[in-house]
Amino acid sequence: MRSPEPGDPPAVGGYPLLARLGAGGMGQVFLSRTPSGRPLALKTVRAELGDDPGFAQRFAREIASSDRVRSPWTVSVVDFSPPGQRPQWLATEYVAAPSLAEWVRRHGPLPEPALRALGAELADALRAVHRAGLVHRDVKPSNVLLDRHHPRLIDFGIARAVDDTRHTRTGGVIGSPGYIAPEQITGGVSAEPGDVFALGGVLVYAATGSGPFLHPGEDPSAAGLLYRIVHEHPDLSAVPPALAGLLTACLHKSPTERPTAGELLDRLGGTRWTDAPPAGLEPELERRAAELRQALEREPVRPPVAGGVPAAVGGTPATSAPAGFGPPVPVPAPAGYPYPGTAPVRRARARAAVAGVSAVAVVAVVAAVLTHTGGGSGGDGAERPASTPGASRSVAALPASWYGTFKGRGPGSEAADGVLRSATSGVSVTLTLHAAERGELVGRQVSRIGEAGTGREVGCTETLLLREVHRDSMVFEAATGKPTDPSSGVLCGRGNVYTLRMTGPGTLALDAEGAQAEGSPKTLTRTS
Repeated sequence: MRSPEPGDPPAVGGYPLLARLGAGGMGQVFLSRTPSGRPLALKTVRAELGDDPGFAQRFAREIASSDRVRSPWTVSVVDFSPPGQRPQWLATEYVAAPSLAEWVRRHGPLPEPALRALGAELADALRAVHRAGLVHRDVKPSNVLLDRHHPRLIDFGIARAVDDTRHTRTGGVIGSPGYIAPEQITGGVSAEPGDVFALGGVLVYAATGSGPFLHPGEDPSAAGLLYRIVHEHPDLSAVPPALAGLLTACLHKSPTERPTAGELLDRLGGTRWTDAPPAGLEPELERRAAELRQALEREPVRPPVAGGVPAAVGGTPATSAPAGFGPPVPVPAPAGYPYPGTAPVRRARARAAVAGVSAVAVVAVVAAVLTHTGGGSGGDGAERPASTPGASRSVAALPASWYGTFKGRGPGSEAADGVLRSATSGVSVTLTLHAAERGELVGRQVSRIGEAGTGREVGCTETLLLREVHRDSMVFEAATGKPTDPSSGVLCGRGNVYTLRMTGPGTLALDAEGAQAEGSPKTLTRTS
């Protein structure tokens, strides 16, 4: 983290800018926070990009891509700039964890058990991305965050729907040199096998400290590196022998010869990240969590600026209801459901109609508040709900006061433009909880959400795992998900993490911020 610089606005969209996290291809990334103290990674768009007539659409697509893939391995959208606002911005969860690139630079290659676990988790992440009808197109070590429970795959800034034929500018190559598949270099074709190729390169880097087409200590030109990828074999001499064959398959020149993400997961076995984290990761996450707490508690300090203090960029943060159930999130690209996505056949429908269904579906899987200690592109961070300001002492099981059925209803949202927002006619949530210890199934939630104009039911039903237990708040994880109406065609995901807070006897508060909050129930009340 670095302090804000002269010329940085004190706030964007009502969110204070606390520190600089880094910069990406689109603009600067800042640490911010919601009114309740939830940490955010807030990306602002470079001013000159706003002059591009097509950029607003591409930026909206990034928002759609980011929120279309809800899984344990990705971060979620919290808020975003309304249409027409300049500069455009996007706020996501902030994850205070080191990137794989940073970790390997400081600590060296991963041991084989951690390497296998990393590969299995990232293969699962790509499988979720591909099931959503997307390709990531920029899988690289700096876009992998080593969080506590799962590695996180971030920065969907150049992701695009698989069925979108506008893959590159004429003559352009999208991706990062060293991790671009040969077919992307020679023909601009970008599909799922390209992500698998990049993952193979990432695992070679994690195993050796160097990319598969680099030699230690050298710094070849981008053109030279691209030539090697197309014409030369990868250097796997330092890769553990047990993984060499699998990585050779991932890095095959022909995309049809590479395994799918699912096949890669099967071949890597069932090792999970929590089974074999690299030594020293836990203390590093604790250090970063402490640094994050301090940053969130500080009042923003503005550097001196010639001619006065820079003005805040307009807007106020949403503070109403939970991020998981509210109005539609932005989905201008064809999509049917953001976690993990729509079946390809659904993408033949009209853009506005599909976008509306996809946006409404975001609210379908929540019976609680999404409050990861999360991050996003450019972020470092540990997902630790217990370490956020005001977290309570942990205990081992769900208290008896939480047993029972809780219900709530919100009015839905009329805010709809067919592109960034869609309308809902009502949001009803039923949450049923029973006795369980941490790590056990604790109940289920049923969401019923009416799509305005069609009456279509686009809610989801999830079974919930008790993930974290605190004195006055609980963290749940969706173990399974299915459509509340089986005929709806909505695809419901798993792995979503939510938090509820008990505010009184029989009352659960749904506190969160973001664009998805409007129209959702603010509380759930015990009915039995």
